[in-house]
Amino acid sequence: MHPDPEAQGVGANRRPPVPVTPNGDPKCIPERVPHLGGDVLHNQCADRVPQNGMSGFDVLVNGKRFDALQSAARILWEIKTDNFDTYTPALQEIVIRKQVAELRRERDLAKACGYGFRVGVRSSKHVTELRDAADDLTVVLMDWC
Repeated sequence: MHPDPEAQGVGANRRPPVPVTPNGDPKCIPERVPHLGGDVLHNQCADRVPQNGMSGFDVLVNGKRFDALQSAARILWEIKTDNFDTYTPALQEIVIRKQVAELRRERDLAKACGYGFRVGVRSSKHVTELRDAADDLTVVLMDWC
């Protein structure tokens, strides 16, 4: 009978397994990268996404820096910390139109690599406006931010 190598800690020196990607594309393997910019509030909100496996970092997937990754659920997040409620109605319209176009592009990049995609925002008005403009996006009110 051979002793169990795992019980003796032998396996502790093994490299972690390479993440499996649905399409086998190496650019779909999540990579930790430093947060972009110097927006402290944005980084704090991103780092606090529940079960964020990349807290303290952005995550590069398919050529795009996402704000958070829930590893077990395979969900990439984009965080918006705009002071949306303070914008004029005209500016709110412009912001929503630009955000929807960009968020759909980001969702498609995530989806191409087998990830789900969520958008976190700070106000219920922002949630409502994004959902009304794009019911194909999953928008979440960040109660942690």
